[in-house]
Amino acid sequence: MAIQPIRYFGDPVLTTPASPVVDFDKELRNLVKDLTDTMLDAPGAGLAAPQIGVPLRVFVWHVDEQFGHLVNPTLDLSEEMQEGEEGCLSFPELSYDTPRAFRAVAKGWNMHGEPLVVEGTEFLARALQHETDHLNGVLFIDRLSSDLRKQAMKEIRASDWFMEAESAGISPEIKVSPHSTFGRNI
Repeated sequence: MAIQPIRYFGDPVLTTPASPVVDFDKELRNLVKDLTDTMLDAPGAGLAAPQIGVPLRVFVWHVDEQFGHLVNPTLDLSEEMQEGEEGCLSFPELSYDTPRAFRAVAKGWNMHGEPLVVEGTEFLARALQHETDHLNGVLFIDRLSSDLRKQAMKEIRASDWFMEAESAGISPEIKVSPHSTFGRNI
């Protein structure tokens, strides 16, 4: 159990869909612990396994003083939308108003292989959607309007952390979300 380095925008693991978990074993329980420790140290409201370089469908969250984790999640989203500030540990100090469904129902398993259903509105719904997006290789900037995405990219290029990634030969890729954006920000 240890705090892991968080991968920044530009790392290909962040834009590659993660593989389903097939073994609910000690390694998975250690991964959930590492994700939780890393998220709390950052600090953040959620963290997905790809953000620490592990391409598996697992994430953790800490919202309204409640901790949770989900393995192999699927989402059911409300048609009602919300707009709110969103950031990401893989984009230090960057946040933008991002459209999300107001309500989300996430279904999956806990680290012991037991079925789990998590229902959330507002911030919890936003966190569930954000972290599930990570598992699908989708970043929150992919959800922004074209103008906001351009503004975000300008801010990213000017950041110290991006210059470190660029000098290491990691070039960022922005892709359009393969998921419904409810007719917005395509």
